[in-house]
Amino acid sequence: MRVIRTGAAVTAALTLAVTAAACSSSGGSGSGGSGTQAAGTPQKGGTVTMQWVGGYPNFIFPLMPATNTDGYNGNLQTPMWPDLVYAGDKGQSTVNPDESLYSNMSWTNGDQTVTITLKPWKWSDGTPITSRDFTFSYNMIKSMGQNWSGYLPGLFPDDVKSVQTPDAQTIVINLTRSYNPTFYTDNVLYAIPLLPQHAWDKESTAGAVGNYDQTTAGAKAVVSFLQKQGSQISTFTTNPLWKVVDGPWKLGEFTSGGTYAFVPNKNYSGTVKPHIAEMIDEAYTTSDAAWNALRAGDVTIGGIPGNDISQISYLKSQGYTIQDMTTPAVAGIYPNWYAPNGIGALLQQLYVRQAMEDLINRPQIVQQIYHGYADPGNGPVSLNYKTLTTPLEKSGGPYPYSPSKAVAVLKANGWQVNPGGVSTCKNPGSGSGQCGAGIAAGAKLAFTMEYSAGDPDTDQMEAAIQTWEEQAGIKFTLKSEPFNTLVGTIGLCNAQSHPASTCAWQLVDFGYEPYGLYPAGAGIFDSDSSGNQGGYTSPQMDSLIHQTEYTDSPSAFSQYEDYAAQQLPQLYLPDPDELFAYKSSLAGVQPSNPFSADNDPENWYFTKG
Repeated sequence: MRVIRTGAAVTAALTLAVTAAACSSSGGSGSGGSGTQAAGTPQKGGTVTMQWVGGYPNFIFPLMPATNTDGYNGNLQTPMWPDLVYAGDKGQSTVNPDESLYSNMSWTNGDQTVTITLKPWKWSDGTPITSRDFTFSYNMIKSMGQNWSGYLPGLFPDDVKSVQTPDAQTIVINLTRSYNPTFYTDNVLYAIPLLPQHAWDKESTAGAVGNYDQTTAGAKAVVSFLQKQGSQISTFTTNPLWKVVDGPWKLGEFTSGGTYAFVPNKNYSGTVKPHIAEMIDEAYTTSDAAWNALRAGDVTIGGIPGNDISQISYLKSQGYTIQDMTTPAVAGIYPNWYAPNGIGALLQQLYVRQAMEDLINRPQIVQQIYHGYADPGNGPVSLNYKTLTTPLEKSGGPYPYSPSKAVAVLKANGWQVNPGGVSTCKNPGSGSGQCGAGIAAGAKLAFTMEYSAGDPDTDQMEAAIQTWEEQAGIKFTLKSEPFNTLVGTIGLCNAQSHPASTCAWQLVDFGYEPYGLYPAGAGIFDSDSSGNQGGYTSPQMDSLIHQTEYTDSPSAFSQYEDYAAQQLPQLYLPDPDELFAYKSSLAGVQPSNPFSADNDPENWYFTKG
């Protein structure tokens, strides 16, 4: 599977848990296709079991620190504490009005002030949801600063001049400048949950609830307490804090092995209330184990690995319906600009990244590994965003597979190219035709590339990349690790902070970064953001990203997109669709919502007859 690494702009993973990857796609061309949606009399109750492979949640408090941003946690949190803006309506990249927490949002003052009217909803304990819950979230986020996983430099909360709450249902946010309302709604407010001030505004387990968040010191103390509580896996289901929710689901079970279960929040205020009685997210350590459980009929929903697509007809004969779901995202390999021992200096060179990308045969990955069910990975924006992808990306991107170009660009920059071996720098220096600043004579193009273990498709892709890179004497030493180990040991590295203990890594493939409704680069490619794992820095990139935030001009977005495609802040890779099977007696699954954690299971119900 391609596992999920959420960036700063998105706090929830966007996938069903599966053995096939959840990702963006240009539309699958492989065999199978969608089956017929369940028909018959809707039934109340029943249990849905879904598969997860490669990792599991380890943090339940929704305001995660920047060091703990993987999407498995988002999939645990979002069904219980949805964000202010609920993304994805009937599978489309639009806001879902039924499950969003506001009834009205208006922009005034030259798009510098946004006024939000909350719905008259309640928390699961019967307490009304109010504007005070927003200021509680805001005060804690502000106190966290760059340590908030959703932090975007210069954006929320840095850009907030003031927050006013004229009444219990109204929030007025005055910003420091004008913004593109589409961007700000879809990618900033989209990532902000409302949290229960009446239950969580406390500094200790035995302490009383107060208004501690209204001072910086108090807010920091509350965050510290809640984050400590939120990391104690053994108390996820028993801690009274986590029983106060506003989403359609509550946590009913959580095991040490990572399997957990949701049960309906019987006091959910939304109009779309859960039909099923329980939704189990079952963790598997390998894709093979998950696939065997699916074939045996032991799960309601499960992923179909690429090398088992030929068995789709068998699954249909066993009562499964097949769904091909695309997920808006960008997949790739992060280069660490601050890797020690001269590796960072190599990876900072665009021509080195270009040579690496020239050697990745993306069309072959799409066809032979993912059987046509994948976005080609031509740049930063999935081809699914039809009105936003530029001609450059649609034509294959700036770096189509070309070993000859990779060899040529290395030779033009002072390298002795040794196909099948390891290329070395023979002309050091920072001038024309030389290897570049910080690169010594004899430096080698040899790198360690880490990725998440557990899925044969990913193993096959990484092995193919390793072989292709050898054509220009670029050596990749592969190292696979469990996902939770990977995200726990590979730190965020940038000019301000790159400690040897967590920034010794060189290249890493986490899987994909999911987008919000608007696929801008904020939080992924801008300098020093928490989603920019390897510390890529470009003032021009920052400026172009800002233009997509400030204006809705199509040309501004196109300029950003093409520059990001050419600059290679990460090595772009194909991102496979999520191809999954579900029991044909389960209705409401289609159209799937790729923007929602767990795919809106409140819409699901079993049928009879």
